[in-house]
Amino acid sequence: MTDSAAERRRLAALLERNGVLKSPWLRASVEAIPRDTFLHPGVFLPEAGGKWRPVTAVGTEPAEWAMLAHTDQTLTTQLDGHLTADQVSEPVTGVPTSSSTTPTTVVDMIEKLDIEDGHKVLEIGTGTGYSTALMCRYLGEDNVATVEVDPEVAQRADAALEAVGISTWAVTGDGLLGYPRNAPYDRVIATCAVRRIPYAWVRQTKPGGIILSTVGSWPYGTGLAKLAVDDEGNAHGSIVGQSSFMQARAQAVVPVSGDLSARTAYADSEREAKVPVSLLDEWMPAFLTQLAVPGAHLVHAATSEGQPLLYLFDPDRESFAEFIASDGTWTVRQGGPVHLWDRVEETLMAWRDAGRPDIDTVQLTITPESHSYWIDPDLHWEHRLD
Repeated sequence: MTDSAAERRRLAALLERNGVLKSPWLRASVEAIPRDTFLHPGVFLPEAGGKWRPVTAVGTEPAEWAMLAHTDQTLTTQLDGHLTADQVSEPVTGVPTSSSTTPTTVVDMIEKLDIEDGHKVLEIGTGTGYSTALMCRYLGEDNVATVEVDPEVAQRADAALEAVGISTWAVTGDGLLGYPRNAPYDRVIATCAVRRIPYAWVRQTKPGGIILSTVGSWPYGTGLAKLAVDDEGNAHGSIVGQSSFMQARAQAVVPVSGDLSARTAYADSEREAKVPVSLLDEWMPAFLTQLAVPGAHLVHAATSEGQPLLYLFDPDRESFAEFIASDGTWTVRQGGPVHLWDRVEETLMAWRDAGRPDIDTVQLTITPESHSYWIDPDLHWEHRLD
């Protein structure tokens, strides 16, 4: 087995040079914890044509494996909820369902947690276990609890943690419920995206404690929320930047499929859009759209002749918006109980009139009854939970 110490030092230096790695304790963890140990049995690398090429530790030269493992990139470790790289020998198609996130993202999130010696941390989404190990090395294995929903992923992570001498609270279960047994926690960090912060996390966090999680359900247009819990059991904070993670398994979005023409057959209204529908492909407008119409899916499709089609669907509320581009303008057809585009358009017009503020201007508050987001008095959204 090749010692990856040199690759670990190189990665730590890169992260520090890029301004991501700042804490001495975290640099020591990056230099000490071998990421390659947490990638067994292998990874999938993207190839042209939407395929994934399997690369295994066993079938790769040790030095090459160590170098690959310590590159600053996300490495996919599972496809379609079950497939690992050791099970195939040729490139395959599939949807990534577990990965080792880019070290830049992992380290940046841990830095944003403001961890101090003696803190107790709850991690939602163990994944490979690499980020768990980074925190355990500083805080001690008894002060970190980590929850993973996928039993096979959890088993591999637990084996990797044991291999580097860490026996922490590694739990298989639904991370949306937290882990009450070890509560309360000083810090809660989620390495998956959630539609909204579960109140169970707030309840399990000490007053003054911090929760850090990606919010949103689209593959893009999601934000990293950082909140502090107060003495009354509420959480207040802001979106501190863009963030992209796989959706929590229990909240995974089921793609809209089937006969789209049947879904959009009966429109209640048809008019010209007041703002460009192409805004929905930009990060901040996509984030705002998810606040305006929670549960809506943006669907790109095409006709048999290859003409692009664009829709918003809310399957639960049986509502849709269909967009038709022509000569630089957009026509929108809407149907169902909720006129989705009316709500989105109102939000995007207010955002535009406010000077197109970025995602890090968004504030939020979580109470047992509601989730509230706002930028200013004219840009606010409240989702009641009762």
